[in-house]
This record gives sequence, structure tokens and C-alpha cells, in this order.
Amino acid sequence: MKTGLFISLFNPAIALVIACAFFVLWRYQRQRPYLAVLALGHAASAVGFLLQYFTLPIGLPVSRLFSVICFNAAMLCISGAMVASCRRKVPYAAIAVMGAAGLAGFCWFMFIVPNLSARLLAINFAFGGVSLVVAAELRAVPDKGPLEKILFALSLMASLNFLVRPILIISLYGAYTSYEGFYDSLYWTTAVLAHAVVSLLVAFTMLAAAALDMMRDLRVETNTDPLSGLLNRRGFERAASEALSRQAAQNLPAALVIADLDHFKVVNDRFGHAIGDRVIVAFAELLRQAAAGNGIAGRLGGEEFAVLLTASDLPAARLFAEGARLSLSHASIRDVPDGLKATASFGVAARSGADNLSELLHRADSALYNAKRGGRNCVRLSYQRQPEQPSSGDNAIAASRSLAG
Repeated sequence: MKTGLFISLFNPAIALVIACAFFVLWRYQRQRPYLAVLALGHAASAVGFLLQYFTLPIGLPVSRLFSVICFNAAMLCISGAMVASCRRKVPYAAIAVMGAAGLAGFCWFMFIVPNLSARLLAINFAFGGVSLVVAAELRAVPDKGPLEKILFALSLMASLNFLVRPILIISLYGAYTSYEGFYDSLYWTTAVLAHAVVSLLVAFTMLAAAALDMMRDLRVETNTDPLSGLLNRRGFERAASEALSRQAAQNLPAALVIADLDHFKVVNDRFGHAIGDRVIVAFAELLRQAAAGNGIAGRLGGEEFAVLLTASDLPAARLFAEGARLSLSHASIRDVPDGLKATASFGVAARSGADNLSELLHRADSALYNAKRGGRNCVRLSYQRQPEQPSSGDNAIAASRSLAG
């Protein structure tokens, strides 16, 4: 087999394998459309390379035009998918203008003023511009992780390949006047090998990004209560413990609010579980909105909820609980009978000293019990002062300063 033919078939084979991999992945991850776009882009790249070596019956100029159209489609698809995978808005206008300019330059130097080297430069400059636009978008990604940094570096590498390599080779070896011997030239060999390297690196990085997204989704599903959308007990305890550690390291206060829907079993028995579920969803949304920005909300189970308030002391947490209580008692819950007025009882505890989450939960739960014993639909606090380094004879007095009320 001729070397030129082997090299020309090398890229289509790689592109088709990558396209199949992304297509299969998309079949199981339909919520990530960029995977399908990647599959389409690599398939278009494979067709583009085949049309560079094999001429259709319609003639060489039109075959090459179709090839360049496929390359354009591949470049736009893969570039857009790279940006979309990083949750950035795809700059469709910018990359479309670059692609159209390259295609227009190709057509001009193919059909109006035939010049092979000028065609090569027009297409490469357009693709280099698209790569720089992608690099600019990826550079703006906040809190870039390793994969975002790798994609940014690959975008810069691709731009150098498209902008520097053609000029360097044409300057050293002269312009190309026809396709005779072109596919055995240094330019074509380096173009194919560079494309293979960059496309494989991009594909592996995107596959890793998709795998991480899947793991992230699985973690969210594991830690999320499906009905309320809040963290479940395991997710809440993990997130709250991490937040308490951060607050302790910065010597900042924290408080815990536990809420329990009043007479919830009666609601289920009288109105049905569907109505009870609507009450839970409504209360969860109320807590989510109230805690946005400075709190972690979770459903501990059944009708019991918890909110960890960061950088909040006991008075601030009490205001939060009173606000949530009043909001629920005056809320109009959709599709709930008029005779049903949902209320909740609240227990509040602020961290004292080096309290961990378990200790906070215990004290807030005791305060919640007092709220239920005191008539429900109210807020009760757990008071606990920080110890004052007592003398050995005052240990009993210091221990008695921890009260619940």
C-alpha cells in the first residue's frame, strides 16, 4: 500500500472510531447533546479526509469543495462542543463567520483565481481563528479544573498548528501549484499527523469530561431527596460537616435550624399522600429560597427538614426560622384543599465552642421537641454558653451552664 494512501486512510479510521464512541455515549447520556455534536463532527471529519484522497465522479474541484465543507462542519461542531462541555455559551456567530470566511476564500482560489497554496492558507487561517475563539471562551471559564485547562491548552495548540505550520512549510519548501505529489508532501503528512494527535487528545479529554459529569450526576442523585429536591440525610450531613469545618477554621459562627411539619400524619390520612407530597415540595422550596446564599438545606426524612446557616449566630438563625414559619403558615399551596393550612415547628441551635454536627443536631432536636410540646407552629431555641475556663472547684458550675429551652 502506498504511504500516501495509508496516511490518508489513517485519519478517517481514527475519526470514525471516535465518532462511534461519542455516539454510543450519547445514547446513554441524552441530557448532554454536545456528545452527539462531537460524534457528528468526527464523522464529518472522516468524510472530509476521504474526499481529499478519492475524487467523486463530479470532478476534482467539487470533490475538494465538499471535503472543505465537511472539514468546516467538523471544526464548528467540535469547537462548539468543547465550549458547551464547559458550560459556556457557544459563540456561534464568531465561529460561523470564521468558517464562512475560510470557505469563501477556498472557493475564490479554487474557481476564480486557482491557487492551491492560497486555498490552504485560507482554510488554515479560518480554522486557526476558530481555535483562538474557543481558547478565549475556555480561558474565561471560572474556577477551571484540570480538564478545562487541558482543553484550553489544546485549543492553543490547534491554533498554532493552523496558523504557523502552513506558513512555515510553504516558506521553506515553496508554494504548491497542483495536487500532483501533494499527498506525499511534507505539508500533507504533517497536516494528517497533527490532526490525528490533536483530535485524539481532544477526544480523550472530552471523554474524561463526560465521565466526570456522569460521576457528578450520580453523586448528586445519591445525595439528593427525589421528592423535595433538597439534600437527603446523607448528603446534608456530609455537606454540613464540611461547612462546619470551614467555618471553624475561619473562626466564624454557624447555626442549625430543624423543622418538622405539624400533624403531618393527619394530613396524609385525611387528604391523601399526594396532598402531603405537595406540602413537602412547597415547604422544601420555601427553605431552599430562604437559605440561598448562606445556608445548606436538607430533608432528613419524612416531614423533618434541616438548614445549616453559615456565618449566623443564634439571633440570626431565630429570625430565619421565624420567617420560614410565617411564610409557611400564610402560604397558598397550589392544588391543596382550602381547609388545609400547613404549619411547622422549629428548633434552633448555634454552635458553641467546637460543636460538631452531631452535637448541633442533638441540641436543635431538643429545642424542636420543646416547640412541639409548647403547642407547635413556633420556634424554640437551644441556649448554650461557651465555657469560661473554670477552676477545678468550679467544674460543676461550668457544666450547669448548658441549658435547653
